[in-house]
Amino acid sequence: MKENNMDKAHIGFIGLGLMGAAMVECLQKAGHAVTVLGNRDRTGVEAALARGATEAAHARAVAEASDIVMLCMGTSAQVESRIYGDDGVLAGTREGQVVIDFGTSLPASTRRIGGDLAGKGATYLDAPLGRTPAHARDGLLNIMCSGDKATFDRVKPVLHTLGENVFHLGALGNGHTIKLINNCYSMTTACAMAEAFAIADATGIERQALYNVMAAGPNHSGMMDFINAYANGGRIDLAFTVANAAKDVGYYRQMATEMGLFSRMSIAADATLREARDGGDGGLMVPQMIDWMVRHLGEEKK
Repeated sequence: MKENNMDKAHIGFIGLGLMGAAMVECLQKAGHAVTVLGNRDRTGVEAALARGATEAAHARAVAEASDIVMLCMGTSAQVESRIYGDDGVLAGTREGQVVIDFGTSLPASTRRIGGDLAGKGATYLDAPLGRTPAHARDGLLNIMCSGDKATFDRVKPVLHTLGENVFHLGALGNGHTIKLINNCYSMTTACAMAEAFAIADATGIERQALYNVMAAGPNHSGMMDFINAYANGGRIDLAFTVANAAKDVGYYRQMATEMGLFSRMSIAADATLREARDGGDGGLMVPQMIDWMVRHLGEEKK
């Protein structure tokens, strides 16, 4: 793969959920040949095939067919399952290849995979995402990439096909670290705002009145507005599930523990999101934590 031929790079894409499928559509619209590997839900795979993609039998075949391998999966365990093993990416990778993880993964896992790929002359980049599948389809994602700078510069044209704002954040693992810090902060804010509206309900205060006061001061934020859109308008502008939120906050805490650190601020968000998820409400969208809070404010967690 040559730097001046990046517009013709053959892309291997693993993980065609809502986000991955939208990214593949964007890459195909830009003229990239794409080899795909999905999982249980074949919706995104079938759509990609209809646009001319090739389907691989396993991750090793994806690597063998591609200049750049991209993964967009839910957990570090899922990423590792596609990297390792006789039919994994590592078995099919080669010198000069680039592998990019667009998911939200544990930094320690990312660095381990990076070391193993480097042993075969390939380079691993972590590039977690901001924004939605709708943004992905139009090439308007926020991409938080880290890893070898020369490799980043080489694949930057492809990243800019997918992203409006593309950042290089330093050493491998920094992108995933920043994404986990960001998500823990945002989910802590979301849970606090959901409880604030629930307490307002319990005390007879109008939700709009509470929002007006809070939004007039330094508390005002985009996350507050996401929660308020549901609280006062019934709109879900943040399509992020409680299960995903619980996973990300849990990863943040695990990351801190692996560093020998103790995170105090994440305790409440972690416990609250896990309680909702484990009680059967993992499919709720985060703004709907208002409803969950209203139902559970009178209870103490057992």
